[in-house]
Amino acid sequence: MAHNYKYAAEQALITFFPGEKHEEINYAPKSGKSCIIKLCNGNYFLSCSCIIISDNKRFCGIARLRLDSISKSKVKKESAISGMIKKAVYKAALSYGINPPAWGSLTGVRPCKLMSEILLSSKTEKAAKTKFIRKYSVSDKRADLCLEAAEQSIAVSNSLGDRDICLYVGIPFCPTRCNYCSFISASTEKSMKLIEPYLLALYEEIAAVSKIVSKLGLRVTSVYFGGGTPTTLSAEELYHLLTHLTKSFDLRNISEFTVEAGRPDTITLAKLQVLSNFNVSRISVNPQSMNDRVLDAIGRKHTARDIVSALEMVRSFNNFSVNMDLIAGLYSDSVSGFQESLNTVLDLRPENITVHTLSIKKGSFVKNSDVVLPNETAVLEMTDYSISRLYESGYKPYYLYRQKYMSGGFENIGWTIPGFENLYNIAIMEELCSIISLGCGGSTKLISKNKKMERFFNPKYPTEYIERIQKICIDKERINEYYGL
Repeated sequence: MAHNYKYAAEQALITFFPGEKHEEINYAPKSGKSCIIKLCNGNYFLSCSCIIISDNKRFCGIARLRLDSISKSKVKKESAISGMIKKAVYKAALSYGINPPAWGSLTGVRPCKLMSEILLSSKTEKAAKTKFIRKYSVSDKRADLCLEAAEQSIAVSNSLGDRDICLYVGIPFCPTRCNYCSFISASTEKSMKLIEPYLLALYEEIAAVSKIVSKLGLRVTSVYFGGGTPTTLSAEELYHLLTHLTKSFDLRNISEFTVEAGRPDTITLAKLQVLSNFNVSRISVNPQSMNDRVLDAIGRKHTARDIVSALEMVRSFNNFSVNMDLIAGLYSDSVSGFQESLNTVLDLRPENITVHTLSIKKGSFVKNSDVVLPNETAVLEMTDYSISRLYESGYKPYYLYRQKYMSGGFENIGWTIPGFENLYNIAIMEELCSIISLGCGGSTKLISKNKKMERFFNPKYPTEYIERIQKICIDKERINEYYGL
């Protein structure tokens, strides 16, 4: 490529030609499929041409930008040119013969951020939707989803102050590892001995960060326990962790407190009582499927009935709203099987339902094996069915994001009964306020309306986190620097 926008081109090729190997070369190959992308600067337009060559046939795509429309801001300029490159690759891919993707030429994680920008500068929702479709060739159905989620994002953004933050606490332990998972988590079958030293290290980080947050006058608005599966911890361990957290941070202004209890085989009445006593307001009970055959195939050691029993325990407390996750495209699942799972979950009436599309990640068993997954057509049927059924059942989309290597290039959508939107999910996906992460694998994002976002990461693995806890606490001083102290 004769320009410095390689990442944009790579993302477009990964999206429109999934499963194919991509590498940069500086010569014309004699066989196979190749792609030539060039930028050309004219008197009035900057243009990008993409030529896909396969079996001596050429498939072309061209996109362009008016020079006087390109922002002088470096960030906005690079974004506009990257979008033009993706559009050219998209057009060439259509000429080659791919099915038009539901998300058009978009390849990024956060399509709602783009819709929010358009919506804020448009006179009407209809005008914003029309411009979004015209600019990115997104399907009508996905544009509607994006518009609703963008409206939620704008409402949350307007409610947040510049000193408002969210806290994330990572617990990197699970009973077993699911075969689609690449998150940094350790099976307690193998790592039980790490839990105690991990928690001691986490207490140190909580103490260090709480002092910084207090000194800066930052206001915690939301707390989210993720992982892993936080309820892998015992009731006593949860009690001590929550005691340290609530004594260290001022949580009087929080609007929500979520704990992921994704695995029903980790939920007990004793643990729920501890969570209730500490004013946790939202619990995630994540089945992924309500089909026993699928649960077994993905490495879950519980049944669909166990999920219902766990939910009954959660509902015996009056202060928890509930989220339930499902995944479209799981190994050994079918369209009818996914539909049955969704209908079963709808009958349980959780306040939130999150429908994920399987993302085939590098570190997962699925990626490194020869298992056969539902094809793109089947996954489209699953996701489209979920959209229709959830709307029919009174749910609304409130946040939405995409990931690399998703089956069919679709999306993850958080649905809610109106009034039960989760602020943390919106804030992290739309990058609306600082997210300070504590624990293993955490990604801290520092966000201010007047500054460029900064991010830094905690170590990925529990042993590394434990060994480096002193340095981790020192590194958190970057929060002081960002906010001006």
